[in-house]
Amino acid sequence: MPELIPTVVLYNPQAGRMRRWSHRLLRDIVTDLAAQGMDAQLAPTPAANAAGPLVQKLVDDDRVKRILIAGGDGTINEVINAIEGMDVEVGILPAGTANVLANELGIGDWRRAVAAVGSWVPRRIALGVIAAPERKERRFLMMAGAGLDARLVYNVNPEFKRHVGKLAYWFAGFSQLTRSLEQLRVVADGKELLGSFCLASRVQNYGGDLHIAPSIRLLDEDLEVVCFEGAVAASYLPHLAAVLTGRVTGADGISVFRARALELAPAGSEPVHVQVDGEYAGLLPARIHVQPNAMTLLVPPAYVINSRKEAA
Repeated sequence: MPELIPTVVLYNPQAGRMRRWSHRLLRDIVTDLAAQGMDAQLAPTPAANAAGPLVQKLVDDDRVKRILIAGGDGTINEVINAIEGMDVEVGILPAGTANVLANELGIGDWRRAVAAVGSWVPRRIALGVIAAPERKERRFLMMAGAGLDARLVYNVNPEFKRHVGKLAYWFAGFSQLTRSLEQLRVVADGKELLGSFCLASRVQNYGGDLHIAPSIRLLDEDLEVVCFEGAVAASYLPHLAAVLTGRVTGADGISVFRARALELAPAGSEPVHVQVDGEYAGLLPARIHVQPNAMTLLVPPAYVINSRKEAA
């Protein structure tokens, strides 16, 4: 009989869907994972921003070889920043508000994820890295955004978000419709662009519902950069239409290109906000680049197959 893989199920009790999980259900998850070859232990995060230190403590004993994250995209970001240089596999059991990564991988809900995780395959993938003056570098698995979307993240009330989920971002967006937008400058591969929202993405999915970056895949080793022009938030209505219809590439006022590194800075005197994997991350200026071969992610086989088809 093969040896069971030492596994930690790291869960955030305050994540969007975790608040409805019972102790009995969590025990059932451990049983289901054991049937798929995993010796799983449950590890709740004790407080906000506590996932990183907890993961380091668990993995430092060299016994844990796999971490399954039952939480949102913010918890995932905490974990990938904590495991740098560690030999550990990471899988996702979607339980957050937007679940961008789970949607990208086609995982579906957490029930199907728990049932299928034993069939997922490990793949070494690249990560994005954002660096800013006087701030520690921060890695990201999904995206970094500057400008309008980061301002929305900045304006979202955490308690309101906890109760209404993704609707909190729509309310924040509607509150910005008539205000002027801070402008930013993007420099990449010798070209310079001006805009009010720039996204450096490792995934096509955005916010769980939209596809903004048209062609990037997690198995690629670069970033897809999408920059939107606009002086006020209301000018984004045509941009939203382009996103909804899958016509971002070639749309007026939208630039799409691939890059390994880019520099972002305010284009005026107003501060420009930054978000990383949906969490607020401060102000510009910043530099974003790709770190190749950075971590091992458990990926559904269908995602690998579809990525190869798109690359062919």
